[in-house]
Amino acid sequence: MQQLGSWYRGPLASFDTETTGVDVERDRIVSAALVVQSAPAGTATVRTWLADPGVPIPESARAVHGISDERVRAHGRPPRAVALEVARALAEQARAGVPLVVMNAPYDLTLLDRELRRHRAGSLAEALDGAELLVLDPRVLDKQADRYRKGRRTLTDLCAHYGVALVGAHDAAADALAAMELVRAVAARHAAQLGGLTPAELHLRQAVWHAAQARGLQRWFDREERPERVDTAWPLRPARCRCGERLEPGHACELAA
Repeated sequence: MQQLGSWYRGPLASFDTETTGVDVERDRIVSAALVVQSAPAGTATVRTWLADPGVPIPESARAVHGISDERVRAHGRPPRAVALEVARALAEQARAGVPLVVMNAPYDLTLLDRELRRHRAGSLAEALDGAELLVLDPRVLDKQADRYRKGRRTLTDLCAHYGVALVGAHDAAADALAAMELVRAVAARHAAQLGGLTPAELHLRQAVWHAAQARGLQRWFDREERPERVDTAWPLRPARCRCGERLEPGHACELAA
């Protein structure tokens, strides 16, 4: 049960991926991890997956996570099976009422959704089968609670700022565990702003906070005449048909995938 003011001292799960790149619409999952912990400093249960993405892993990605083509071909499993197992593992935590920590959620959750769609396994929502994720994104929470602090807000930067150990960065399990500990640290430091809300309330508010943060970043890009476009959707970017419209129930189009 989610108790008011104490959620960050209770059970949390955390999800992370390592991938072939940073484009959620085109890149593939190489590895994934789900870490579950009942309380701070408690024993963490770790489940990991290694997928053969079916495409070469670019050198730029290998330089980050160290996973080679040879390794995934020898030990990786089919990407469809991995994506389905990951989604079902997330659904299990959702049905148990355990909040899910995802650092930069629109990246990992959108990429998982696109992997499912790519391999004709439905969408993430369909794979969750009615389970509703309660997502906690340390990047969004920190930026809302300490919005005027200068500096980058990557996982490495945030862990350093909050004194959270990050051992073995860019390993999915290590990053997931660090993100979980980071959420606990952010909530504890900013308990007056975050601790009194339930994970369900935080999930709803993070969507609003992220949209505002994204619009602010977009205004900065526009002022600097930079071409980047910032998506306001959180925690999952909606899939779009090739016609440009959202792929929602009832969408009928000859270009639909």
